[in-house]
Amino acid sequence: MPSFAPLQRLVVTIAIIASFVTFLDGTVVTVALPAISADLGGGITTQQWAVDAYLITLSALILLAGSLSDAYGRVLIMRIGLIAFGISSVAVAAALDPLTLIISRAAQGAAGALLVPSSLALITATMRGELQSSAIGIWTAFTTGAMVVGPLMGGLFVDFLSWRFVFLINVIPIAVTLVLLGRLHLPEHPRGGRVDWLSGALCAVGLGAVVFALIEQPDLGWGSPAIWIPAVGGVVLFALFLLRQRTEAAPMMPLSLFRVRNFGWGNLATLFVYAALSLNGFVVSVYLQQGAGLSATAAGLASLPITILMILLSSRVGGLAGRLGPRLFMTVGPLLMAVGAMLLLTVDEDFSYWWQVLPAMIVLGLGLSLTVAPLTSAILGAIDADHSGIASAVNNAISRVAGLIVVAMLSTIVGGMLDLDGFHSAAVVTAALFATGGVVSWIGIRRNPVETAESDATVAATP
Repeated sequence: MPSFAPLQRLVVTIAIIASFVTFLDGTVVTVALPAISADLGGGITTQQWAVDAYLITLSALILLAGSLSDAYGRVLIMRIGLIAFGISSVAVAAALDPLTLIISRAAQGAAGALLVPSSLALITATMRGELQSSAIGIWTAFTTGAMVVGPLMGGLFVDFLSWRFVFLINVIPIAVTLVLLGRLHLPEHPRGGRVDWLSGALCAVGLGAVVFALIEQPDLGWGSPAIWIPAVGGVVLFALFLLRQRTEAAPMMPLSLFRVRNFGWGNLATLFVYAALSLNGFVVSVYLQQGAGLSATAAGLASLPITILMILLSSRVGGLAGRLGPRLFMTVGPLLMAVGAMLLLTVDEDFSYWWQVLPAMIVLGLGLSLTVAPLTSAILGAIDADHSGIASAVNNAISRVAGLIVVAMLSTIVGGMLDLDGFHSAAVVTAALFATGGVVSWIGIRRNPVETAESDATVAATP
């Protein structure tokens, strides 16, 4: 870690662990999906809801949770979130039918939403300037790492214990964080900020209705009132949410942030890149087990090259992007990942991980390493320090919504069945999403003014 004071080091540690479990549970479940549906029934629909029930509440409530943190205190909201996350994790592990699992996953996502903004708020309240940027960078690196390492952890638990332990393991880091939180003594910040419950409800219900329609549509058809009514209603409610953000004096999601060039274009790139990552993670984890016949652990290990490459390259790429600007990296990285996704088209009935999947994982890992740090710095670096917490919360919400929507559309993407043809269809869609993210970055991303000024100062100071 950089030279943080003891209190700041404790804050960063708490923020990382509290957020880590929320992002880990977004991906650790993917490799457990075949075991969950085999145990509880429901096929691909249960698998989709196991992922999306969590993402709906996490992404829809993450901004509302920021308001709660301001109104009632960061430490209190984090403590409530940790306890609720632990209880809901146990409920998921104890589920005996798909409906109980889905409800418990939704509760888990709602609890997770309380943790992310309060974690960021702790960082922004105790640090400023370069130290704050370093802390947010470390926080981002660990939460991204949780997304990558999740499938491996899930595979180990599924094969050697049970899919239920995938969720029970959350109790340990939650207990550690609660102990550390008890040692954290901060000056109480002024409370009394207004909580915009209506905006939170419009966002959550709107997203939930649209996702319901997308998941159930393959079974019921668009002509069914049970599909088109929630679809239209959800779009209208979400549109009302956006309209309310324009007219509110203190909006939950300040739309003015999107007028900042790198923030607006960077979040658009985030939408495409993280949709592709979510689709790829879901499809590869499930197909390698159900189609290729690998164990859950082997399916989780399939993505290990991505993790290794990110560990080796991310910090170095971040430094290069700081000197050269993020645009090149945010363009080349997603385009390289598009190539990696297309390499998955080599997977056939005569399956070989080493020749058909490993090359794709290596290329995907290189592309992801080029993308993540520059993307984060481009978005957060475009916003002043006073708004860095809400900027990061918005970016995280957009990345979760991207995964939420693409997983909801899975049946349509794969043609109703995740067989070899469906796997290939998903690979093509994944590549198209990555490529679009790269094109968006090339069109929209520029060097942030602060980066440009620092670069000019460095050149001027060079003899």
